[in-house]
Amino acid sequence: MRTWLRQHRQAIAAAFGKLAAQKSAALLNALVIGIALSLPAGGYAVLFSLRQVTLGATLEPQLSVFLRAEAKRAEADALGARLKGDARVGEARFVSREQALKELQATEGLAEVVAALNRNPLPDAFVVRPKAAPGADGASLDALARDLRALPGVAHVQVDSAWARRLGALAGTARLAVALLAALLAFGLVAITFNTIRLQILTQRAEIEISKLIGATDAFIRRPFFYLGALQGLTGGLLALAILGGSLAALNVGVAELAASYGSGFRLTFLAPGDALAVVLFSAGLGWFGAYLSVSRYLLEIEPK
Repeated sequence: MRTWLRQHRQAIAAAFGKLAAQKSAALLNALVIGIALSLPAGGYAVLFSLRQVTLGATLEPQLSVFLRAEAKRAEADALGARLKGDARVGEARFVSREQALKELQATEGLAEVVAALNRNPLPDAFVVRPKAAPGADGASLDALARDLRALPGVAHVQVDSAWARRLGALAGTARLAVALLAALLAFGLVAITFNTIRLQILTQRAEIEISKLIGATDAFIRRPFFYLGALQGLTGGLLALAILGGSLAALNVGVAELAASYGSGFRLTFLAPGDALAVVLFSAGLGWFGAYLSVSRYLLEIEPK
């Protein structure tokens, strides 16, 4: 066991030595890896930040049924009974004009506007959730909205949640695009490491031949190259996090101003610790895999003469 650990320590030291001997090339390779990885990592960070916008929004279809401003409470009760008796309606929740005004006052940035009003301009309303039925689609929702508009006392019917469904579909498409981008860049990063290790093997060809002559095993010879690829990927992953952190900090300057104009404190957030660690480990894994492919391809061609 001690011998095995010593060999790995020697291999890691040899990998660091190779990096130190070619600082400029190693830095450029790590920078390329960092820039490439920062693109999908940045896309993931933006999507994760936008989740807080959609988490509070219901994705289930619903309708808001607004009564006429002059409608009496008796008319609202009659409409509520009619809605509950409709087989297409799963739930009908009454929102009085007083309750609606309180909710509006609690909205950030609107309290002063509401306080300046001389009267309550909001009507009574019902929030209607249709029953989830097999084959239900947008056409059936539109038909329900059309029938509700014809009911007595109804001033307006608004179909809600369509924007949330579109936003959810857009977020799903964006996640797929980020995944495809990450996969394409992963192939590129493996190719970069593959070529770097290939050059190292060709440069040390004579040394490898001598090592084999004196009895060095293939595992012993391969090990420093594996660590070199992993270290190169690890460095690239750390640079990717640094690039991502700087980019998000710069973007948040403009995002903060835009969000403040809407009375929001929205910010683009950095990756969670687990996600940041996953980026670094993923990068190191790609480096190791590229080294494995290169060593498996070229080391077998080197035999002592």
